[in-house]
Amino acid sequence: MKKRFLYMLFPLLTMMGSCDKYLDVNKNVDAPDYVEGYLYLANIIQQYQGIYWDYRAIGPLTQMMGTTNSTYTSFANHYYALASDAGGELWRMVYWNQGMNLENMINQSLEAEDWTLAGIGYALKAFSWDALTKVHGELPMKDAFVPGLLSHNYDYQDEIYAQIREWARKAIELLEREDNHNYGTKISANDFIYAGDKSKWIKFAHAVIVRNLASLSNKKDFKDKYAQELIEAASKSFQSADDDATVKVTGGSQSAPYSNYNNFWGTARANLSYSFFQHEYAVQVFTGTVPEYDPATGDKIRVEGNSYYPYKLAEKQIIADTLVNQSGHFDPRVAVKLGTTSNPNYISIGNADTVKSYKFYGGSFTSTAGSVGTAPSFYGRNASSTYSGATNDGIGRWIYRDDAPYILTTYAEIQFCLAETYWKLDRKAEAFEAFKKAVAADMATTARYIYPGKEGSPTGGDKITRELFNQLANEYVNGPFVNGLADFTLSHIMMQKWAALYPWGALEAWVDMRKYHYDIEYSGEYPTNGNGWIQAQLEQKKDTDNSKVYKGLYLLPAQVQNRKGSYNIYNEGSPCYRLRPRYNSEYMWNIPALEKLKPIAGTANNYHTSIPWFAYPGDMPR
Repeated sequence: MKKRFLYMLFPLLTMMGSCDKYLDVNKNVDAPDYVEGYLYLANIIQQYQGIYWDYRAIGPLTQMMGTTNSTYTSFANHYYALASDAGGELWRMVYWNQGMNLENMINQSLEAEDWTLAGIGYALKAFSWDALTKVHGELPMKDAFVPGLLSHNYDYQDEIYAQIREWARKAIELLEREDNHNYGTKISANDFIYAGDKSKWIKFAHAVIVRNLASLSNKKDFKDKYAQELIEAASKSFQSADDDATVKVTGGSQSAPYSNYNNFWGTARANLSYSFFQHEYAVQVFTGTVPEYDPATGDKIRVEGNSYYPYKLAEKQIIADTLVNQSGHFDPRVAVKLGTTSNPNYISIGNADTVKSYKFYGGSFTSTAGSVGTAPSFYGRNASSTYSGATNDGIGRWIYRDDAPYILTTYAEIQFCLAETYWKLDRKAEAFEAFKKAVAADMATTARYIYPGKEGSPTGGDKITRELFNQLANEYVNGPFVNGLADFTLSHIMMQKWAALYPWGALEAWVDMRKYHYDIEYSGEYPTNGNGWIQAQLEQKKDTDNSKVYKGLYLLPAQVQNRKGSYNIYNEGSPCYRLRPRYNSEYMWNIPALEKLKPIAGTANNYHTSIPWFAYPGDMPR
């Protein structure tokens, strides 16, 4: 009999039904050596909380979040010290938490001809590895699970990308096979994403292909080599927001037998608390208050008579504007996705005038103090999260609730990928149709997780009813920023995608920002030292530049007001393009493999600035 090892790092598990089954999994009475394939599934799926762990590093890189957490402020400044596992949870998830559990599940299921379970396994593997390489770049792939190896060579990203699509295609092939095995509830009871629905898992595998290829949209051969496959995969992927891929979370708050039963972002686990908060860029985008900067000085232009936002606004706002009393100009997602201290007692949260009067503030990269006010917590108070007392956050709100699911990918995201692809193919009418579907779908996804607070009671919840949100969402979608949009541009696609991904999809938002090189002003195919940045200064496109994708986005060293800083000297002027591999895995045990990486060695002080293959228009220099 082959020996197989079962790694269970969390109480088995977060949401597994029968304790008796867990205790009777071994053929060897002395040590675990065999587990039925389906018993791996619950644990594998629940490990996706690891992505939310790492959003504390990735969120600040995308200007979705700011942070005062000393472990993560360095990510907000695009540099972080080497000797830390911060930002390494996804690495741990793929190689260890899922790791051999997933390999065993796939291999045992293939051996037993359990095609459905094997197909789900391949779909999960493709999704996890796609996320991992987008964050870290090169990875040990061929050597990953080879028994007996004490060091593991790295594979380059072009090979990893191709393999991910192969795994996704294998998932589809297996899931489409006739499978007459009677699983009973073995799969449905342990599948916390689709409860064993094969049709949805097939759509999910197609979604992985779409997301994988969408990150290549700025490559020179995208139109000829990748675009058509993306379009075909999108047509077979999610068909509505009902197909969204989410991991169900039990919750239970303080009564839960294990804290991991609660959402990582919920109040019971206090991982966001008040040390993470919305960045002022997010507030500017959602409220239509992206400022205009003086082209000569880079300073904002102060105006009188507006105590809430005392600066001149850019003429072209992409997501919304401040004409909130005109139908379709107010984006109701702002009242759900962002936190506000307005209306602490939840009075008249079903009244449009009340909701439209809310004020929103964002912080800077590493301080709750922003340029026009103080950012609240994600729960809506200028205080650390608490679940008890006369004034508290209860069990949270929206996807910051103890029982909120982990969102992996959505129909809206797939439609935005499709819209961008059509745009690149100069099929603007089809791009616009996909764009409209995408925004409408994000409204449906956003509304699904609204849990209104109790009127008159400052004890947590959302400050808008689902009914009012849907009414305002319908007005917005049919208004001048979506269906009635007259000057459709790539910025509308990518910034609406950024808004849809906020903040659960920070990883993919960071992919998009990097493939468009943060809108850095440079010549040639990609920015380099002296061509886009120097040691203490970074040149970004002005918002008036038609080629600038993310209007209002400026990095820390950009030459505009409230930026004009500089990166750590080791960056050599460059922003961050990847996270380092997990320290306690690679820098403790795999240094020789890291040293061999090109064009920047994995041991170099500026390895985090090494541009990944997906962001190079051509081949990556080696």
